Amino acid sequence: MLPPPGTPGTDLPVRAVLGELTAALAAHGTAVLVAPPGTGKTSLVPLALAGEGTVLVAEPRRVAARAAARRMASLLGERVGDRVGFSVRGESRRSAATRVEVVTTGLLLRRLQADPDLPGVDTVVLDEVHERQTDTDLALAFALDVRATLRPELRLLAMSATAQAERLSALLGDAPVVEATGALFDVETVWCPPRPPVQPPLGTRVDPRLLDAVADTVRRALTETGHDVLVFLPGAAEIGGVQRRLGGLDVDVRPLHGRLPAADQDAALTPGPRRRVVLATDVAESSLTVPGVRVVVDAGLARTPRVDLSRGLGALVTVPASQAAATQRAGRAGREGPGRVYRLWSEAEHARRPAAPEPEMATADLTQVALELATWGAPGGVGLALLDPPPDAAMAVAGQTLRTLGAVDDAGRVTDRGRRLSAVGAHPRLARALVDGAPLAGRRRAAEVVALLSADSSPRSDDLVAALREARGGHGPWRDEVSRLERAVPDVRRTDLTDDQAAGLVTALAHPEWLARRRPRTERTYLLAAGTGAELPQGTALSGAEWIAVAAADRAPGRRDARVRLAVAVDQATALEVGAHTDGPEVTWRDGDVRAARVERLGAIVLTERPLPDPDPELVAAAVAEGLRTEGLALLRWTPAATNLRERLAAAHAGLGDPWPAVDDDALRTALGATPQVRAARSRADLRRLDVVAALRALVPWQVAGTLEDVVPEKITVPGGTGHRVDYANPESPTASMRVQEAFGWSETPTVAGRPLRLELLSPARRVVATTGDLAGFWTTGYPTVRSELKGRYPKHPWPEDPARAVPTRRAKPRP
Repeated sequence: MLPPPGTPGTDLPVRAVLGELTAALAAHGTAVLVAPPGTGKTSLVPLALAGEGTVLVAEPRRVAARAAARRMASLLGERVGDRVGFSVRGESRRSAATRVEVVTTGLLLRRLQADPDLPGVDTVVLDEVHERQTDTDLALAFALDVRATLRPELRLLAMSATAQAERLSALLGDAPVVEATGALFDVETVWCPPRPPVQPPLGTRVDPRLLDAVADTVRRALTETGHDVLVFLPGAAEIGGVQRRLGGLDVDVRPLHGRLPAADQDAALTPGPRRRVVLATDVAESSLTVPGVRVVVDAGLARTPRVDLSRGLGALVTVPASQAAATQRAGRAGREGPGRVYRLWSEAEHARRPAAPEPEMATADLTQVALELATWGAPGGVGLALLDPPPDAAMAVAGQTLRTLGAVDDAGRVTDRGRRLSAVGAHPRLARALVDGAPLAGRRRAAEVVALLSADSSPRSDDLVAALREARGGHGPWRDEVSRLERAVPDVRRTDLTDDQAAGLVTALAHPEWLARRRPRTERTYLLAAGTGAELPQGTALSGAEWIAVAAADRAPGRRDARVRLAVAVDQATALEVGAHTDGPEVTWRDGDVRAARVERLGAIVLTERPLPDPDPELVAAAVAEGLRTEGLALLRWTPAATNLRERLAAAHAGLGDPWPAVDDDALRTALGATPQVRAARSRADLRRLDVVAALRALVPWQVAGTLEDVVPEKITVPGGTGHRVDYANPESPTASMRVQEAFGWSETPTVAGRPLRLELLSPARRVVATTGDLAGFWTTGYPTVRSELKGRYPKHPWPEDPARAVPTRRAKPRP
């Protein structure tokens, strides 16, 4: 199928390695192709491979899939749908003659899950593997699993625009690596950071002054060059902002992003009679070629998913684009001739940027990933060849969400309901909202709301109902998605719900933990059922609503509360029907004491609370133990005797180990919480009255309890009969202090807590002159020095030459 050499648009660098590539695939079954942007890998490689059978090409984005199919069809002089076709959500153009079909990686996953054999497919090509989207990572792992277990003859090619060949090759079974080198044309770099500097992005907010600078740079590029300009911006909102700032220019300003209708995307990719300024997100970064472009203006930002696992908040955030992404963007300018890239940051800042973007697997909400893995039969990814294992914490949260949805069982295996949710082809929460919401709100309305919630970016309004009505007046991807979702669930009878009621119900089904009630005496601040505070934006039409169902929220760095991006007002009855509504006794440690009440709540939202006069003693004991855990041992009354006993037990455990109990803070909080004395406490006051000495003694096993005074005595008796207190403040080194003369006659150091007692030997003036744990050695090596130094200073005190045999004394020599 590959057009012959000399065919316009086909003499690209990758053509020189096509023979090597096809031979590698034929011999090994897998291969890795590394080729920079603009070398022709997306358009020429599938056509070359189609000579050996049908080819399925997976692209990360719908716009890229459609554009790649159109490009290949044009090289063959055919219509899309003949030998080259495509399939994306809501649109498919293919026929019985199709030999190369381009799909999104998400659609490839659906086909693999539905029929892992991929009947009729001879080669799978995964493009732009370097972008590390979760769908691409999963598709690669699943395809390798199919080759290993079902179809060893299935050929698999991973294509990357940046060099990560060694990792890919190893993952694909030491696959051959083929590299296409040589840029088409040189690209000049112009560093033009805004002056004065602008604020870095915060969440999804971009400083408007950066958009001013982008617009000024576009005007400069149009003046300094005579070519079309491709501008990279992080999202649709920024594209709209720059488009407004470029009003009045004698050029065609064309937006390009995933939310646009197909006709508008095609218009941005088609040269016209006038110069074009194409304002694009990163959809134009890799596999997508924008014809006619010789100039790139790069704002230097990217939008990437992040998830706050502790609060369950996921959102897109704006970050500096990586060096690899900037290189790919610049390469768009060198496709058709020498080009130029204007970068709105400094060369020094470029050197500090990350080399490559983080894998989406490391930062995103993994609920859908976890369901895909469970549906495949590999919960958690066990046994699959993944470029990076999913993070444990994110997978644990995802697993809990799936269990709550009934999508997996306790062992992580997919359920029948989970398979049904997976087949919807949406995030499991949204699939649940569609499947459970269609019988209640009607199939059409449920599909409309879910399509709106699954859009790539948030609507302009924070009021979901207003956004829904606006979407109905438009056309394009949203309508296509509604139709697709309608087909995913059975038809049901119409209901009498209004738009507001249907939107609220479906949104609540998607995120029941984000149902929220307005805080008292406020208009825009709420408490989510999940326990996080949330705030509506100023000027919102939802202000004052008692209950809302939140569809989208994020949390800015440094802020405690979430910011509501999209929500709908609901009534309390809907909230109680959908949310985690409970009504029962609660005994907790709160505000410094045990609190017992009968509480009706929706998650963290307390609806009613009534005193509980006779709480369950077991619940009270658990609350007291929680108080000890959270507030610490200061709740108890630590007398000198209790403190001394704790120090002695600590020394016994340090010196002898088990069965002597550990009495550090963590161990003691746990151990005391289980003792009868603490379990009998019913309040903070009871804890203060507790006999801590008795509680500590109760922790000592009976086997050693009788030896306590021998193992860790409070006092040690010297040869002269005097008792000296042992200091156990340092459990590793119990210590006793005495004058040197009191230790006379002691030939061996006494043992305490299984180790020699540390002795502080004092002068007659009670100053430390020596410290030892080896008294016999001290008499031999250390004492002579002490004796020579102190004998003249304290002549009234005995200083015998053989202290180990001398008589101990506390007194000076008798007067003659």
